[in-house]
Amino acid sequence: MTEGWPRRAAAEFLGSAFLLATVVGSGIMAAKLSGGNGALALLGNTLPTGAILVVLILIFGPVSGAHFNPVVTLALAWRRDISPPALAVYLPVQIAGALVGAWAAHLMFELPVAQVSSTIRTGTGQWIAEGVATFGLLLTVFGCLAGARAAAPYAVGLYITAAYWFTASTSFANPAVTIARSLTDTFSGIAPSGVPAFIIAQLAGAAAATALAAWLWPRTATA
Repeated sequence: MTEGWPRRAAAEFLGSAFLLATVVGSGIMAAKLSGGNGALALLGNTLPTGAILVVLILIFGPVSGAHFNPVVTLALAWRRDISPPALAVYLPVQIAGALVGAWAAHLMFELPVAQVSSTIRTGTGQWIAEGVATFGLLLTVFGCLAGARAAAPYAVGLYITAAYWFTASTSFANPAVTIARSLTDTFSGIAPSGVPAFIIAQLAGAAAATALAAWLWPRTATA
């Protein structure tokens, strides 16, 4: 990455904002058009999210690495793939971008900007699901970095598309996404009381994946 810090920060901010605008906006649209069919609404939320991730990683990857996710940034910092200054810049702009994206979705659908979710998402199954979802996402990232970098945008988009359906939590797998979704009382929301446990589970899943990735894809490995 040869771009300066303002460009990297802008890329992380914009990517996080568009991701949340898609998550929240497609959820609102899906709920409006599904006629009360929960499966159809979830599908309408899933496909745009997976698709936008591919686009965002392709366009912003050359600028910032296209993390859009604090656990990805933390994991890369743990591996010393990014510097402490990058960590300090990326984390706040990811969260800020996610909040702006959620609020933009509210504005587009003419809903109150300031909201707090009332959707309860809690319990052991949900927490395990978030750990599993984040574990799989980080393995996807590290596996692509190890041997299939060009495939990373598609692999991440496809993984999240699948994880929406095979996890009980619908795969938030991202602390910035989780925080922003607590501030939308729409289809994709999560009540603030559920946020800390989700983030703890995400951090645990990310830590386990980072440790395993060091063994699966050692830096000194040869073909």
